[in-house]
Amino acid sequence: MRVVVALGGNALLQRGEPMTTEVQRKNVRRAAPALALIAADHELVISHGNGPQVGLLALQAAAYTDAEPSTLDVLGAQTQGMIAYLLEQELRNHFPPTERFATIMTMVEVDKDDPAFTNPTKFVGPVYPEGEAQKLAEVKGWPFRKDGDSWRRVVPSPRPQHIFELEAIRALLDLDIVVICTGGGGIPTLVTEVEGRPSLTGVEAVIDKDLATELLAREVAADLYVMATDVDGVYTGWGTPDQRRLDKVTPEQLRDLQFPAGSMGPKVDAAARFVEETGRRAAIGGLADIEQIVEGRAGTQVVPA
Repeated sequence: MRVVVALGGNALLQRGEPMTTEVQRKNVRRAAPALALIAADHELVISHGNGPQVGLLALQAAAYTDAEPSTLDVLGAQTQGMIAYLLEQELRNHFPPTERFATIMTMVEVDKDDPAFTNPTKFVGPVYPEGEAQKLAEVKGWPFRKDGDSWRRVVPSPRPQHIFELEAIRALLDLDIVVICTGGGGIPTLVTEVEGRPSLTGVEAVIDKDLATELLAREVAADLYVMATDVDGVYTGWGTPDQRRLDKVTPEQLRDLQFPAGSMGPKVDAAARFVEETGRRAAIGGLADIEQIVEGRAGTQVVPA
C-alpha cells in the first residue's frame, strides 16, 4: 500500500517547547519508530509543517537591520532543507540499514489570479504592538491583522495547483525509496512567460501543508492519506462538555459540519477532497497512533459514501 503521511508541527515541536535544534531532533526521534513500522510494510511518503520554523527565521531576520529579510519563498526553501535533514537523519537511525531515503526540495505552482492574493489571511512571523505594525505596514507594504491582543503580518494562502517535482517523486517511489517532500506546503511558485517560454518565480505566500499534501497524495496514486497531528481525531463540539470524536465518516458528513479555519478546517477539507477525488481512504489522528490509523483502527477515518 502507498501511504502519504503529513506530519503536523507537533512532530518537531510540542506546544510550549523552546524551538532549539535539539528539541526538534528529540521530537523527530520520538516519531521515527512509528514511521518505521509503516515503512516496513508500505511505500511511504512524508511531508511536514514548517510554520514555527518560518516564524523563527522571520523573527531573526527582523532583528538584523543591515539587509532586507529573505522573502517567504526563500524562507520556505530554507526550512524544507533544515527540517528534512533532521527527519532523514533520525529516520535512518531507526529504520533498517537497507532502507533508502531521498529528500526532494519541492516547488508548488499557484495561480496568480487566486483570490487569496487579494485577501491575505495567513499569519506569519512575530507579533507586534499596533504602532510598530502600522510603521512596518507603511515602510514594507505588509498587510497586518489583529491576532489576540497583538498584530501580525498576513500573507496570501493560495490553493496548490501543480507539484513541479512530481515525476521525480513518482520515480523514487517506484524504486521503493522513502521520500520526504512538499515540506510546509511546498515553495509557492508562479509560472509566467518570458521570451516565449515558461519562467518560474517564487512568490510571497504560504500554501496550506495539508492541501498541498492532498494534491501530492492524489498525484502519486496513494492508497491512504494520513494527517498526523497532536489530537487523536476530529471532534464535534471541541472544548465543550458535548465534544465527541468522529470515528468513521464520509466526506458528505464532514462537509455538513463546521471546523475552525485556522486549525482543523484545512485538514477536514483535504481529507474530504482526497476521498471524493479518488474513492480511497483518508485519516486524521495522533502521531502516536499512526500504526493503528493506517490499519483503520484509530483516528478519524474518512471513507467513501
